[in-house]
Amino acid sequence: MDPASITFVVLTRDEEHNIAECLTSLPKGAKALVFDSESTDRTRSIAADMWARVAVAPWRGVGFARAAAEQLVQTEWVFTLDADERVTPALVAEIASLEPSEKVDAYSIPRANYFAGQWIRGASWWPDRQVRMYRKGRASQASDNARRHAAGHVYYQAPGRTAELNGPVIHHSYASVDDYRRKFKRYTDAEAGAHRATIGEFLGAWLVMPVRAAWLLTWRRGVLDGWNGIYVSVASALYPAVVATKALRTPR
Repeated sequence: MDPASITFVVLTRDEEHNIAECLTSLPKGAKALVFDSESTDRTRSIAADMWARVAVAPWRGVGFARAAAEQLVQTEWVFTLDADERVTPALVAEIASLEPSEKVDAYSIPRANYFAGQWIRGASWWPDRQVRMYRKGRASQASDNARRHAAGHVYYQAPGRTAELNGPVIHHSYASVDDYRRKFKRYTDAEAGAHRATIGEFLGAWLVMPVRAAWLLTWRRGVLDGWNGIYVSVASALYPAVVATKALRTPR
């Protein structure tokens, strides 16, 4: 596949510490579109200096931003990427060797997630396979439910065949425990604000929490990643219970 047939779409807001490394990781010859949500730092100037196309729009959610950015893409293929993600050399080489069939509308790609500097292989964090590359106009956004959508947890699905690539994207998702806590609060607040919880949902979420934590720690081998994996496993198990608690408390 010719890299020039791909546009890497990167959503940004105050990402001056990430954007240069992100864009540097892209295949040579590929297009880059930085869709910026009114950053107040040097994100846009850095991206422009690296020959990326830059567009600016007020933030209206992940789903809206991705849809609006796609309308600006002028290549056959779209690749969605976050500023804190990097395309690995293995994935670059794999993309270059592709000869896509007309029956293939999209490709799913594994994502290696890092927490506090460590790659988390357990706790259901790997391979975290997602559709990231698709033919423009041949994939649509979806979400598990309205709550997940409100927190920006959207994914792509294609009507035609979705093939798999093996080279991963690296995701430097949480630089520290404090960073994780800030994002945990933001995501749970967003999900809780999007629905009204019942007492039954609240009780069920807390009853399931210790079972899910044990499953992530043992069956999904989170404990093998040391304290990082243990922290992620317990926090992931807590997440639905915290959402239900906040949703129950939120006035309507």
